[in-house]
Amino acid sequence: QVQLVESGGGLVQAGGSLRLSCAASGRTFSPNAMGWFRQAPGKEREFVAGISRSGGTTYYGDSVKGRFTISRDHAKNTVYLQMNSLKSEDTAVYYCGADRSRGIPSVSSDSYDYWGQGTQVTVSS
Repeated sequence: QVQLVESGGGLVQAGGSLRLSCAASGRTFSPNAMGWFRQAPGKEREFVAGISRSGGTTYYGDSVKGRFTISRDHAKNTVYLQMNSLKSEDTAVYYCGADRSRGIPSVSSDSYDYWGQGTQVTVSS
């Protein structure tokens, strides 16, 4: 069984920064592609960023390009999302997902096999 635990969310003013972490654990966990998604009230889950198994390939949603950076540390089995220049529209619950089989991240939430419980990010204007 794979467990993902997100942390780092909170309340921040517009223009500020936060760094989210997603720590993965599990006896048989193999670090394949990982992704960050977010879901605001009344909206569908939205792709934010994804990173390949090697870390050499990253994808970003259009709304966060140039502001957010995804990275991973294999030694710690952790994926990070550095969020800069935050806007009120970034307010959402952020989830990390792990893909059991793909090495390249997918932008579809259906492709991910494991999810964390989510961490709330609130950006005040």
